[in-house]
Amino acid sequence: MLPLQLRRGPGLAAHRRRLLLLLMPPPPPPSPARRSSAAAAAAAAGPEPEAASPRYRCYALAHRALLGLGGRDTASFLQGLVTNDVELLLSGGTAAALYCHLLNVQGRSVFDSIMYRLHKNQDEEPAVLLECDVAMLEALQKHLKVYKIRRKVDLAPCPHLSLWSVLPSKQSKEAGGALEVDPRKVVTCTPDPRTEAMGWRLVLDKLENPLDIVPESQQGDIQDYHRHRYKIGIPEGVKDIVPGVALPLESNLVYMNGISFSKGCYIGQELTARTQHTGVIRKRLMPIKLKSAPPPGSIPDKAAIVSEAGKPAGSYKNSEGDVGLALIRLAQASEPLQMATTDGKRVSLSALVPGWWPNDEANKRNK
Repeated sequence: MLPLQLRRGPGLAAHRRRLLLLLMPPPPPPSPARRSSAAAAAAAAGPEPEAASPRYRCYALAHRALLGLGGRDTASFLQGLVTNDVELLLSGGTAAALYCHLLNVQGRSVFDSIMYRLHKNQDEEPAVLLECDVAMLEALQKHLKVYKIRRKVDLAPCPHLSLWSVLPSKQSKEAGGALEVDPRKVVTCTPDPRTEAMGWRLVLDKLENPLDIVPESQQGDIQDYHRHRYKIGIPEGVKDIVPGVALPLESNLVYMNGISFSKGCYIGQELTARTQHTGVIRKRLMPIKLKSAPPPGSIPDKAAIVSEAGKPAGSYKNSEGDVGLALIRLAQASEPLQMATTDGKRVSLSALVPGWWPNDEANKRNK
């Protein structure tokens, strides 16, 4: 066989033709008359049509992590740890995803999670993904191992997977329905179980590009994702739901379909059940609208929010631009509010009632 550089054939001929084209001098510029006629033809044809705006935007959720669980005892194991009813997801239910919290023994939220079902039917061994804040992944593994004991459950992080949120470019009735994707290319794709306003959750192999899977889509800026969820009052992660401090009912776990009051016992149930029974919830996480966007980092963590009369009204959680999230006392929720920046300046704000809250609660707050 001839060495590669000495072979002859169509490949070498084609290479020579390309080289000749590159060495040819460029054609002379068109004459003024030809340019004017071309311009006239372009004007007659009208402006070029604008590119169609994307139907969906895909947001890479690098601040969230996935932990895989599998084994024959997976359902019973999780049922004793999470606030929601795992049977709805794992034992013949139609749900593909479930929102829940994992609590400590004092009934405080430690992990906010979305649980995804991976097995297709009851004949298969249960397999799920637990989504959590990326900063809490190691702590979640340790928490689960404490209670695993001798149960047949395997735990493994999933760094080979990527998590995406898919939102309609414009708010429409599309959210909450099925998203058209190629099922062969996705690990799972499901409506966000918290509220239709959060679109869909998409789990892919890291080698897959969501823009090739979700039709008419474009990758969005993660800051826009956070602005969207703050506008509608959806908490997510350790800044919004402070581990060991946040109470699940104050974090709107009921409104986000994240708790069952009819399932059996689970860690931290007592305080939550007692609070629900009394019906007394004096504070809630609510979206806030700031009069002006403060410089990044200028509002201290847990900044106190007060009414104009100086009454305590809540505490700041986080914000993106002029929208954010705060734990607000419901008695002061309809009043003008304010908080101080790190340099002592006052920022005016107002608490808002999300449109997806139950009508009776929304009406109560609007009175």
